Amino acid sequence: MRVVLRFDQDCLANAKELAQTLQLPLLSSDQSLSENVDFELRLGAEGLSLREQSLSSEAAVAKTRKAARRGLKDKIKVDVRCDFINGELRHRRLYGGGKNQMILKATGLNKHKPSIMDLTAGLGRDSYVLATAGAKVTMFERQPIVAALLADGLQRLRSGGDEQELAIAQRLFLHQGDSLTCVSGLAEQEAPDVIYLDPMFPERGKTAKVKKSMAFFHHLVGSDDDAAALLPLALATARYRVVVKRPRHAPPLADMEPGLCFEGKSTRFDVYPLKKMPS
Repeated sequence: MRVVLRFDQDCLANAKELAQTLQLPLLSSDQSLSENVDFELRLGAEGLSLREQSLSSEAAVAKTRKAARRGLKDKIKVDVRCDFINGELRHRRLYGGGKNQMILKATGLNKHKPSIMDLTAGLGRDSYVLATAGAKVTMFERQPIVAALLADGLQRLRSGGDEQELAIAQRLFLHQGDSLTCVSGLAEQEAPDVIYLDPMFPERGKTAKVKKSMAFFHHLVGSDDDAAALLPLALATARYRVVVKRPRHAPPLADMEPGLCFEGKSTRFDVYPLKKMPS
């Protein structure tokens, strides 16, 4: 899979550093892409974003014409970025149901303020929700490009957020690396109260209504084939409970039955209690 990093001229220094870190070819915004590029990572004034380039020109033209006939805008190119300040996450923070959210009940945040490790952070959406409820959240992301998008989102939150958003940012911590190898050393220093897992689930495939932006995100990241190994590690590390996010009809992770579940229309949270949280 071929990924290139493109940049606006005023971001040249940061682009060079990022390209070296990620070991990606570097192109300026006025240079054309070759046909064999699958993804374009773009660094500009609005931060870092990712775009899929894998549609053939014939497929792109056909899709554009079909959309035009239906009176729709061309949505072939979809940028994925980590944005904690605008859009859906801001709306959820302000109007998302507060302590009644299932993820907060599952992690105990409706009654407590536990420290949490998110071993499968992705773009940090769930970690952000947990941090808005007052949790200190340590995030792990092993895919370097995804970790770069997440780091960029955190930086913009810290530099451009309001007072409340800045307080949330100060409760979020990112480690780029595989949680299977990183967690044990950190846990020796300070075991988290709760460990949270949301591994990729390959079987949801054709029948799931996955947003287009996340569909090609899955294409980049792939499935977490070793996700089952995370659960025993989590159970050996967390102090009070482990929470696993699953599609509603999926089997339990590693075929280990949870102690209790919080179930919604399409998602459920499997909870593995270890001992009662202190009041």
